[in-house]
Amino acid sequence: MSTQLARRLFSSLTLACAAALPVLPVMIALHSTQAVAQEVVTVPSVDLKRYVGKWYEIARFPNSFQKKCIANVTAEYRARADGDIDVVNRCKVEGGVLDQANGLARITEGSNNTKLQVRFAPAWLAWFPLVWGDYWIIDLDPDYSVATVGTPSRDYLWILSRKPALSTAEYEAAVNNATKQGFDTSKLVKTPQQ
Repeated sequence: MSTQLARRLFSSLTLACAAALPVLPVMIALHSTQAVAQEVVTVPSVDLKRYVGKWYEIARFPNSFQKKCIANVTAEYRARADGDIDVVNRCKVEGGVLDQANGLARITEGSNNTKLQVRFAPAWLAWFPLVWGDYWIIDLDPDYSVATVGTPSRDYLWILSRKPALSTAEYEAAVNNATKQGFDTSKLVKTPQQ
């Protein structure tokens, strides 16, 4: 190979590398974002007959619609004949008053009952998509005693139990599973149950 050809080849390679250099950080950032943005995974399936009933909130991410709830947060689910689920959320607010919100949950088709949409807005607003919120069951003990519920955006997270308290091991197992799914579990706030 002649020295002139080698110089031209080296010059072309240098120019190509120099042109690619500014793009490299963008490519790395995109790759990092894709790794973090993997979809939240639900449990394979949920037996709704076993899931309905009363759940105690053990911990949650802070959110605007529960900001007045200071203790004793529960959710009760009741199956309806039409396949939807009645939702009754209760909590203690300032002054010891019990607050209640009634809602409706519908199952996302094809999800094996693991993805629901919940609304607390009046029925006449049910047609409006923004009144429905995601409710994805991402962890569930085989005996249906502990459940972790989140959203695909990872903005909301709840740890629920059939009893008012969890052992440290049970709580840590639920937190670890949510962490593995990309939830920032440092935001979890424990819910007092009295």
